[in-house]
Amino acid sequence: MTSATAPLGRNLPIRRRLGGLFHAVFLIATFTGVVLLAVLLAEVIQNGIPWLTGSFFTNFPSRFPDQAGIRAALWGTIWLIGLTALFSIPVGVGAAIYLEEYAGRSWFNTLIEINIANLAGTPSIVYGILGLAIFVRWMALGRSVLAGALTMSLLILPVTIIASREALRAVPNSIRLAAFALGATKWQTIRAHVLPAALPGIMTGIILALSRAIGETAPLIMIGALTFVAFTPAGPMDEFTALPIQIFNWASRPQREFYGVAAAGILVLLGVLLTMNAAAIWIRHRSQRSMRW
Repeated sequence: MTSATAPLGRNLPIRRRLGGLFHAVFLIATFTGVVLLAVLLAEVIQNGIPWLTGSFFTNFPSRFPDQAGIRAALWGTIWLIGLTALFSIPVGVGAAIYLEEYAGRSWFNTLIEINIANLAGTPSIVYGILGLAIFVRWMALGRSVLAGALTMSLLILPVTIIASREALRAVPNSIRLAAFALGATKWQTIRAHVLPAALPGIMTGIILALSRAIGETAPLIMIGALTFVAFTPAGPMDEFTALPIQIFNWASRPQREFYGVAAAGILVLLGVLLTMNAAAIWIRHRSQRSMRW
């Protein structure tokens, strides 16, 4: 044993003990988060299940807990997330394709990338103020579903762009070179080879972005989304409410029965979120299978 390796040999038991200690700390941290989440879910399920009746899905909000329903908020959320996905996914993926495949190295593109990274960490209330100034007042869209969807699209665009760029960057360059060698143009290479290979990663980013949008409340309150709506939106220019706003309204009521109604609303929100995520995961799985074959 040389003099250089002797200290390493003497410190090996200490390093092993430190490794075991950090392993235990990280395991405890992981289980703490899981246990807290399980306790919260158990509390919500226990309080909300008795209120999940058929009338809960068909009734509109009411001052009386036994007559309160989630119909307006549920349809408002479906409208909101549908329009948000319609606006944000093409723009976000398109911007990622341009920045990763077409844009060269320049100070302007570097500035764009820095701003996108900064916008991804901007508080959501800032986007609410921006949506109020631009979509509600300047474009005169009012407190409509369209104004809310455009505001949410701005909120999740940076996350969508960053995740899509990472997925495109993970595609091996040999796929591009092979397509070019066979005479394919750049767009043919991207459309037929790069995008299918990057689709699972892109779908993961979209899932995370839409999951954030479906639970946001501050931007919607800022643009003036209503807390009491006795109708369902019939078009993008109608006023609306959303599940997070309705749940917050019920939880702030003094009657204790509304706590159970709010818990039922949370279960519905989780159901919508899991259904949306399951659809995206199914699309990602199919794309992975097609690439494998």
